[in-house]
Amino acid sequence: MTSHSSAAPGPPPAHGFPFDPAHGHGLDKLLRIPAPAAPEDFADFWAARYAEARAVDTAPEVGPAEGERDGVRLHGVSFTSVGGVRLGGWLALPLEGPAEHGFVIGHGYGGRDTPVPELPLPLPRSAAILPCVRGMGTRGSLPGVPGDAASHVLHGIASRDTYVIGGCVADLWCAASALGELLPRVAGAGRLGYLGESFGGGLGALALPWDGRFAAAQLTVPTFGNHPLRLTLPCTGSGESVRAYHREHPAVTDVLRYFDAATAAARLELPTLVAAALFDPSVPPPGQFAVHNALPGPRELQVLRAGHFPYAGEGEERAELRGRRERFFGRWLRA
Repeated sequence: MTSHSSAAPGPPPAHGFPFDPAHGHGLDKLLRIPAPAAPEDFADFWAARYAEARAVDTAPEVGPAEGERDGVRLHGVSFTSVGGVRLGGWLALPLEGPAEHGFVIGHGYGGRDTPVPELPLPLPRSAAILPCVRGMGTRGSLPGVPGDAASHVLHGIASRDTYVIGGCVADLWCAASALGELLPRVAGAGRLGYLGESFGGGLGALALPWDGRFAAAQLTVPTFGNHPLRLTLPCTGSGESVRAYHREHPAVTDVLRYFDAATAAARLELPTLVAAALFDPSVPPPGQFAVHNALPGPRELQVLRAGHFPYAGEGEERAELRGRRERFFGRWLRA
């Protein structure tokens, strides 16, 4: 196991929040945040969810080209996920030559609604599927599932079997199945990677331990890490809705134990690059670092000065992370 961290990148940004987005944690303290203990049937619960998702006939359908950028052509794509729901997204194919690698790319809690989403793939000659998980964005909207983050994160939360986050994890598995059906060469055999930021980072941590098709992953400012601690930390993101719900329904902690990204990360053995922030008003940094700290396999860490907040030097840090991502996946994905 290896871990590489950049030096602490200067003082926290000036802000006007009524709380400290660093929550009093410096880097040394953040690197000691643990993962909560798992319920006894944690692995059985997720293995059953994964088996259900793998049994789905995803029946992917590819639409006409919608644009080009970053060396790929983007098509609309749709596929079936658990529960028979039909979801949409984008399929990216190389402009020249066959794809040699594949990526599933999760999205943040804002969903995906841009006509041609950004697509900085880590490796040349790569294909990718960019799914919109259930309830999120125009292509993932479903009747009865709220599309705003504050309401979405509470949908079905009264039970582990109905919580929407479990369905969203299944949507990532089904997206990988759809990509594999469309491009069998890239979806497995050491050629499949995962990219997820914020909401997509937390979903990735929950999804990847159970899915042997993936060879490596990057999780950027991942959410859902260490729920017991998150419930004590104010934020501006979806976690604040969960905190408010918990005050009225304290028994929800029993459900959240099954959807803790740090608890799941303790079972995530594939090589993982984590970018975690020292300051983040939306996703408390202790939860982000809990995900990294729990990883038992090969891991790399890039420390960001801030997440979900503009700051001096952000462009340089993002460029550094792009370079690191390219080297990371170049090392772990097969040519």
